Amino acid sequence: MLSREVLIEAFSRIRAVVHFALQEASLEVLTYRADPEANTIGWLVWHLTRVQDDHIADLVGEEQLWTADGWVDRFDLPFGQGATGYGQSAEDVEGVRADAELLGLYYDAVHARTIDYLGTLGDADLVRIVDSSWDPPVTLAVRLVSILSDDLQHAGQASYVRGLAKRAGL
Repeated sequence: MLSREVLIEAFSRIRAVVHFALQEASLEVLTYRADPEANTIGWLVWHLTRVQDDHIADLVGEEQLWTADGWVDRFDLPFGQGATGYGQSAEDVEGVRADAELLGLYYDAVHARTIDYLGTLGDADLVRIVDSSWDPPVTLAVRLVSILSDDLQHAGQASYVRGLAKRAGL
């Protein structure tokens, strides 16, 4: 199996977990918080999608779908259009009040772009340096694994919160 096929498989697993967390979820479920400081399913899915959109757009050398395709306007969030969720407050988490359909559509658009990009890669591409501000410099392979790791963690957290919401009677 080629590296690109492994990466495509891995990113497809994120998609499955995201869609499980969103399946038939009401706004009440999507905004459920286990405590006042906890992340919601809606915020977790939005954040993991924003990070993937931001990082893949950088690798592709194109504008993020968030702005290029008008997702920023559809979500109409109470913070700047460049926000990805990194470093946000508990109040910011509360500000993500999108429904499951909108979250899923944005995620699917970003996922499709990611899969298209991964399909263009050969094994030799993975050693290319994409960020020399780190020591050691970050290769394309390391950046892709970083995106995968972050997104899988947040997708798993969203699924966990889904279970907590169910136990809370939602």
